[in-house]
Amino acid sequence: MDGATSQSESTEAIRNIVADVTKRYDRSYWLDCVKDARPPHELQLALAKADLLGLGVPAEMGGIGGGMRDQCTMIEYLGRAGIPGYLLIIQNFARNAVLHHGSAEQIETFVRPTMSGEQITAFALTEPDAGTNTFAMTTTATRDGDDWLVNGTKVFISGALDASQMLLVARTSPLDPARKTFGLSMFIVDMKAPGITMHPQRIRATEPEKQCILHFDDLRLPASALVGEADKGFNYLFDALNPERVLSAAMAVGLGSFVLEKGVEYAKTRAPFGKPIGAYQAVQHPLARAYVNLEASKLMTYQAADAIDNGEDAGILSNGAKLIASEAAGAALDAALQVHGGYAIDYDYDIISLYEVLRLLRIAPINNEMVLNYLAERALGLPRSS
Repeated sequence: MDGATSQSESTEAIRNIVADVTKRYDRSYWLDCVKDARPPHELQLALAKADLLGLGVPAEMGGIGGGMRDQCTMIEYLGRAGIPGYLLIIQNFARNAVLHHGSAEQIETFVRPTMSGEQITAFALTEPDAGTNTFAMTTTATRDGDDWLVNGTKVFISGALDASQMLLVARTSPLDPARKTFGLSMFIVDMKAPGITMHPQRIRATEPEKQCILHFDDLRLPASALVGEADKGFNYLFDALNPERVLSAAMAVGLGSFVLEKGVEYAKTRAPFGKPIGAYQAVQHPLARAYVNLEASKLMTYQAADAIDNGEDAGILSNGAKLIASEAAGAALDAALQVHGGYAIDYDYDIISLYEVLRLLRIAPINNEMVLNYLAERALGLPRSS
């Protein structure tokens, strides 16, 4: 995706490549992975072979260039094929922080493997008691000579069982709001290192990737594991979290469009009273409204992606895109479910099977209530929520 390639040409090329890959590794393939509880390894390798896993990584660092808009296109069109891109989203936003703040060696050892399709990358931020309050983090990394010792617990860590590496956020000094010292740092973790215990959680929404609780008991990390400077991790987080919100929005747009299409096609053919039920306004209107809301969500999602690509403050756009895309996708699912009637809850029709995925997007990677708090304060200038 060099400078000679226009954005429209780049977008079209990515769409075509994703379409080709998902013809071979389609929704049925994905459902087989879910049934067998195995990672979509073949899909990952196919995306890598097509160079799509190098999107967003500069050519001089082994990637193919491109920006957040290109990554959104890939995630959206995977979604339009019925394939949630959770692992790719995690991989892309985690490596973004390392690309911006890591050393040349860290880029080589952490970022380059993400482009091969051979490895899975995890990201550990959320804790059982802290939830969305990152400042309440209690997992600590303390110095022990030149090393760091990590102790604490993380929860909802996607793909941890199959991951070979992880980006971890831990507390390295006390929180001091008065001095605006947040005391958080980022570390690169080898998932085979002693001191890590994993417990899978019974969460269906992100299958076939498992969610895990991770316990760290004197996990020893070398000095070279620290990304950037100690205690600067909170600032680095924004290089990961805004892309996470935008990519999640792109996935919502794609999956919402997938379920909407299923609802529309069913409305065209289902005719219990002699003509297609799609001729009735009560059926048409929710589908039409879902279409418009998804299209509006897409516009804001790519506006946020462009802001990131242009180096602008993308906080308001990124959070806004996540909010409206997750709600639009949920409404599209609801419309498709209603159109299918009793068949909506038949898993063979593959509508209800996406409920957990799309419902989760209103909760994660950040819940929509927190997004509204942020927008009220940052976009509207209202007092900080209490």
